Amino acid sequence: MTTRTSHPASFHPDGSETVAAPNGGLAHRASVAHGERFERKLWKVRAGVWCMVGNGLSNQTFIEGPDGLIAIDTGECVEEMQYALKAVAEETDTPVAAVIYTHFHYVGGTAAVPGAGGSVPIWSHAGVVGNRARNGSEVGPVARSGLIHQFGMTLPDSGPDALVNVGLGTAFRNAEHRPFTEGFIEPTNTFTESTNATIAGLRVEFTPAPSDADDSVNIWFPDLEVCVNNIVWPVLFNVFAIRGEEYRDPRVLLRGLDHVASLDAEHLVGAHGPPLSGRDQVAEQVERSSDAVRFLWDQTVRGINKGLVSGELTEFVQLPAEYTASYLQTQFYGVVEHHVRQIHAGLRGFFDGDEANLFPVPPRDRAEKLIDGFGGADAVRAQIEVATAADDLRWAIDMATWLVRVADDESGAADRQRLADLLRTIAQRTTAANIRNWCLTRARHLDGTMSTDRFHAHRFDREAVRQGDPSDALSTLRVMLDPLRCTGRSMHVAVELPDARAGLHVRRGVAVLTDGSRADATVSMDRDTWAEIVTGKISIADALASGAASSATAGDITTFFSWFEHPAFENA
Repeated sequence: MTTRTSHPASFHPDGSETVAAPNGGLAHRASVAHGERFERKLWKVRAGVWCMVGNGLSNQTFIEGPDGLIAIDTGECVEEMQYALKAVAEETDTPVAAVIYTHFHYVGGTAAVPGAGGSVPIWSHAGVVGNRARNGSEVGPVARSGLIHQFGMTLPDSGPDALVNVGLGTAFRNAEHRPFTEGFIEPTNTFTESTNATIAGLRVEFTPAPSDADDSVNIWFPDLEVCVNNIVWPVLFNVFAIRGEEYRDPRVLLRGLDHVASLDAEHLVGAHGPPLSGRDQVAEQVERSSDAVRFLWDQTVRGINKGLVSGELTEFVQLPAEYTASYLQTQFYGVVEHHVRQIHAGLRGFFDGDEANLFPVPPRDRAEKLIDGFGGADAVRAQIEVATAADDLRWAIDMATWLVRVADDESGAADRQRLADLLRTIAQRTTAANIRNWCLTRARHLDGTMSTDRFHAHRFDREAVRQGDPSDALSTLRVMLDPLRCTGRSMHVAVELPDARAGLHVRRGVAVLTDGSRADATVSMDRDTWAEIVTGKISIADALASGAASSATAGDITTFFSWFEHPAFENA
């Protein structure tokens, strides 16, 4: 038996802390103030070291060595990196001699660096290329939708719903950098273990330090006493990302934090946020960040061992108020109660011991039963009003979701608006940018202001499909197979391009990637036609009818591809 505590401090209990940001966005006053830390500025960390903050979601860092500049991270696009390069050029005329990636997230502007990937080597963990490919293929739709929600990418520029900040920066992308030209270049020098190197005439030590990406590294310049990292953030570290990500094990994270602490650095430069200088300040903030993560892990495990179920854990584990003394451990990005749930799921799986979660009623059925038990939809609406008036927003939102889940056309709009209004209230009271942005994006979807449905579909890059191996696109098609469309069927089809061949074998409700040999049927076409089909510009049926694609068994081809949820195949 545990003592009941107050609800987790994920949002303020009333509207007294809600203020308007300069662009009109309604948000918690602390969140608005936090955004001011990301004013666009080139920080001079020490002689020969600069860090561009506020240029986008991430920083671009420049380290001057005897043989040239080392550029660390290149942002989301070529235009972002061009801005950073121009800024540092006002400080030094030394050309960039090498590029380093701290991890795979912010490497889209490398093409802005003259000679990158050729005369200018690129250093990174070996996992960078694979992680970028994974994020854009099989899980592309959910990854894209998650980014849209977490970073408020569809929120307006002004008004109550306006984007205020994204916790780690002012925005996912700076609007000034349109059209956001992609410029990733694969690394030329990779490693998987701790590695020492001399780059641009400087000693550099790389140490793998998984954080929000398993390819993250700590980069230590011993002669400059500078550590560049992706593990000490300007917020409480995000064990759970609301956009959805693989589990970030705090035990692994702590190893990286301990390594940073062991360096006794004079300067700490992050992938996000302002740099820190002064040995004592660096040591204190690294220790505080480490302790915050340790607290989350230790107390969650303590609660699990007590037999607490997930909802009880979030009441049991609440970060002490002393951690809010520094913005680096404050809930300006995600929230503690979500991190606690994620630790439980990562350590023990989805089942938390709650009997109701063993064989839960399907969501729609559960909503119908609850509404009936409350005396009907109008009774539920009345209770939502009572809860809302009492600022019992958790309960109000819970009840509102029942109505939305079962709503018909007549009552649905009003019920969706009610839930949207509740989500907006949460958004205006939380310090956590992730929560504000998610709630507002969802609210705008519910009330019809900005639908997010289009983000739940695969998008293929035409040039990537045209130039790549057909197995790349076919591999993604595997997770678009509707098994109900091919019940009891088995067929093996090959796609043949002038210089490449690959196949899919559909059997027992799965699509297995093959090399296309011994296929039951083959469809042939040039690379341009394949790219047009995969990107949904033309249907495979039309391609076959026009002769752009050919097959001895065209009927089998159209039947086969009609089993996949893809616009080019749906009406095959």
